[in-house]
Amino acid sequence: MTHLSVEMLAADATEPITSAGHAQLGIAVLAGIAVIVLLITKFKLHAFLSLIIGSLVLGAVAGAPLDKTITSFSAGLGTTVAGTGVLIALGAVLGKLLADSGGADQIVDTILARASGRMMPWAMVLIAGIVGLPIFFEVGIVLLIPVVLLVAKRGNFSLMRIGIPALAGLSVMHGLIPPHPGPLVAIDAVGANLGVTLALGVVVAIPTAIIAGPVFSRYAARWVDIAPPENMVPQRPSEDLEKRPGFGVTVATVLLPVVMMLAKALVDIVIDDPENVTQRIFDVIGSPLIALLTAVLVAMFTLGRAAGFTRGRIATTVERAFGPIAGVLLIVGAGGGFKQTLVDSGVGQMILEISKDWNISALLLAWLIAVAIRLATGSATVATISAAGLVAPLAADMSTTHGALLVLAIGSGSLFFSHVNDAGFWMVKEYFGMSVGQTLKTWSVMETLISVVGIICVLLLSLVL
Repeated sequence: MTHLSVEMLAADATEPITSAGHAQLGIAVLAGIAVIVLLITKFKLHAFLSLIIGSLVLGAVAGAPLDKTITSFSAGLGTTVAGTGVLIALGAVLGKLLADSGGADQIVDTILARASGRMMPWAMVLIAGIVGLPIFFEVGIVLLIPVVLLVAKRGNFSLMRIGIPALAGLSVMHGLIPPHPGPLVAIDAVGANLGVTLALGVVVAIPTAIIAGPVFSRYAARWVDIAPPENMVPQRPSEDLEKRPGFGVTVATVLLPVVMMLAKALVDIVIDDPENVTQRIFDVIGSPLIALLTAVLVAMFTLGRAAGFTRGRIATTVERAFGPIAGVLLIVGAGGGFKQTLVDSGVGQMILEISKDWNISALLLAWLIAVAIRLATGSATVATISAAGLVAPLAADMSTTHGALLVLAIGSGSLFFSHVNDAGFWMVKEYFGMSVGQTLKTWSVMETLISVVGIICVLLLSLVL
């Protein structure tokens, strides 16, 4: 780790920072975040550029030499991309194969064919949860919107009764479950165990998705009773395919990396001996890189070949998966640079020293910080990365399970009250043909429910684990 060489900043984390240092560092953090918020919201500057400028402002206000700030930012960017960039890329490839092969449509159609009218909202949250595991939120919306609109129209449902469960399932996966970018970066920042985080994330995600999805959709449908817009039904990927993969093999392929990572976590808990041969084998098998790489290679056959794709078509699908994630990788990398600048300037240590006298849970503190940044920037990923950098020192003395819960607390906070500064807000508004007020009463309230129920589940788990 590269430390900023400023006398008033603690180069040694064991040395307390003076009250004057606290004040200046506090101002530096506020200035850095304020610049990021202003550039993203007011000047519509891309989050990648905003995070770079915000990091430089943070270092300058903290009194650090510019070259040291640049070194910290570059180191953080490189470490973050090295740690999560490959995983994001592999997840994108798996998601692209799932979409283009018709595998996602197969999951949707099979579940819907077996669901009765009353069970349809529950079917939608299940579909979104499965499909949302390997793909980004925005891609999931594009995939599921045609299904939501068609089901609502054919079944004469309120659009909110079908749409809210689908959105809830996608959003919960995006905020809490690896290999989505936010949770991956938070796991890396706080040094959490990925398998344990994944397992606990599933435990938190299930009740959260149910309450914010099928349960809340009853009330959302009363508040906003609208019909599906006629002009917003795009073509489904599988409509041009002569065949598509089967339901069972598609679900197995999607869940393969999850099973591999959970198996590693289970073996680590049961054996707990780093020298044990079985544990070392599962450490390799269940590593995120190997798990996702295996799933991608398997998907080329179980999804690509099953859909009749030639080798050339599979290669083209893989290549096309990388373009859309360029912006995500840059934002995640720059967020890692901002996080490292926070860490190296002593901000994390400052929060650790200040909060030790507070009568507040570290998990709740992490959630509140993520909520504040989410409200200000509109980006769940930026909120997750920034909050993880700020509270990372709090994880130093935590158990493995509480370190994982810290990641989930941050993830929950990052989803709080999506509003007009969030791109997802406008996607939902336009696809569902709602007004701003209607979107606030449905989508924004749903996101807030996910955030609040998520942190409640995390705090309850912290009492028993």
